[in-house]
Amino acid sequence: MQQLKYAIEQMLKEAGLDKAVAQHSAVWVWDEIVGETIAKNARPEGVRHRVLTVKVETPPWRQELIFRKYDIIKKLNKKLGLDTIKDIRFL
Repeated sequence: MQQLKYAIEQMLKEAGLDKAVAQHSAVWVWDEIVGETIAKNARPEGVRHRVLTVKVETPPWRQELIFRKYDIIKKLNKKLGLDTIKDIRFL
């Protein structure tokens, strides 16, 4: 199984898709990174040019997430590897 995983990773890297896959993985790990309470109030919509866009339910939650933004980016990049996410845009 590890050989298959390695082969897929190498194929993605050679095709130049490894960074794109890592960026979009931010959407998949969002709940794990921010926790249940925040995840109920803020949903990631996608990633473009290393910027994660997140739809937030209310202005107070948006303000709270702006305050925590750099910590969230740090946790995402630690989980995903590399400097996958450079910014988060809260809508």
